[in-house]
Amino acid sequence: MRIALICDDYLPDSTRVSAKMMHELACELLEKGHEPIVICPCNKIQTLEILNLDGVVVYKFPNGAIKNVSKISRAINESMLSFNAWRFIGKYIRETKIDGVVYYSPSIFFGKLANKIKENWHCKSYLILRDSFPQWLVDQGIIKEGGLAERYFRYFEQINYDAADYIGLMSDRNKDIFINKYQNKYKVQTLFNWADFKGIDNIPSATLRSKLALQNKVIFFYGGNIGHAQDMMNLMRLVRSASYRDDVHFLLIGQGDEVSLVKQFIIDNSLKNCTYLPSITQSEFKSVLKIVDVGLFSLAKNHTVHNFPGKLLGYMANKLPILGSVNASNDVMEIINGAKAGFVFVNGNDEALLNAAINLADDTQLRKNLGCNAYSLLQKKILCGNGC
Repeated sequence: MRIALICDDYLPDSTRVSAKMMHELACELLEKGHEPIVICPCNKIQTLEILNLDGVVVYKFPNGAIKNVSKISRAINESMLSFNAWRFIGKYIRETKIDGVVYYSPSIFFGKLANKIKENWHCKSYLILRDSFPQWLVDQGIIKEGGLAERYFRYFEQINYDAADYIGLMSDRNKDIFINKYQNKYKVQTLFNWADFKGIDNIPSATLRSKLALQNKVIFFYGGNIGHAQDMMNLMRLVRSASYRDDVHFLLIGQGDEVSLVKQFIIDNSLKNCTYLPSITQSEFKSVLKIVDVGLFSLAKNHTVHNFPGKLLGYMANKLPILGSVNASNDVMEIINGAKAGFVFVNGNDEALLNAAINLADDTQLRKNLGCNAYSLLQKKILCGNGC
């Protein structure tokens, strides 16, 4: 089957988990005898670029920047995704049969493109839904419920869902919420995030321990998006509370809307136990995961949706114990705690989070046991072949 994979971010330019996941899906499809083609935007080109990455054909079309820009610029540029994609790639789509469409959300603006391909080739489509946008904007108070911005985004959200023959939600709780909201209007299933970690043992270890003089410290690592949805101040409170421990260090690597808040918090509180670094390449990121001790994550407490952060995949693959906070009733807490793969609490339970961090810092065997359980959880639920 010739399958079109549509996403707003892809390798080799991106360091994001979503880009890595989509490439791993493409490679898995290729290995199973299918012909995946990837369609994605690029803000650094003026004409269509066609490249081959690990045997996968990638069509990159020109589009305004949608990452690390102002919210207004992002909204405008994302709104143009389907239009620009068809403008530059439409002739190629019409020339060669497409047997199926798989599109990834975020972004919510690929519904029209998915419909165009379906109409042209009368094929089925699958939406990988990883984010309930714009709901989390409403939850965070970034846009007003019922306001013009929400109505605008809801319009495209509806198109996005309607274009799908099947929708994959990232957890059972998310699936239940979605079904309850839309009253069985859509065919949905649970599709966990996935990962392919063949050859992980051959990845060289990073040299950050020596570069940052952290040889004898327990490193708590956060890697990924640093934005409103993560509520980074939740983790920064932990950093501050643990600052009395000379043997503990927090390493944060990533990008997003709250980077400036994180950096300012470190300065304002004179924190010597925390280092922030901007995004690094995928290969460098994998090397860093080899030398840290605990994987951190956080989700905003007022979210009404229940995300399963992609960053957990890397932690699990490297046998790292997981420590994090989530919104109430998020089933990632049940999954991680139930598998004894780490400690996850409701965001705001700062004392429990700190106590768990101290226990992890003090007990090497505990870290090892939880890390092995995290790896087992990955093997059982989240390998790339299962998702494919």
